[in-house]
Amino acid sequence: MKARIHITLKNGVLDPQGKAIHQSLEGLGFDGVNDVRQGKFIEIELADGDATAAKAKVSEMCEQLLANTVIEDYAVEIDD
Repeated sequence: MKARIHITLKNGVLDPQGKAIHQSLEGLGFDGVNDVRQGKFIEIELADGDATAAKAKVSEMCEQLLANTVIEDYAVEIDD
C-alpha cells in the first residue's frame, strides 16, 4: 500500500521559493502565470493493511515530523 502526501504552505504564508520560480518563468518568456506556490511531495510504502488505519498513521507522521503544521497544510492519499 502506498501513501502520497502533498505538503503546501498555508494561505497567507510568504513563499519566497514560489516567487523565485514565478520570476524565473517570466524571465524565460512564459506568459500568463499569475502565481506559483511551491510545496513538497512525499511517497511512503506501507505494509498491506487497512486503508483507514494507514491514513490515520500517515496523518500522525505528518503531525509529528513531515509537516510543520504551524505554516503548512497537508493532504494524504492512500492507494491500495
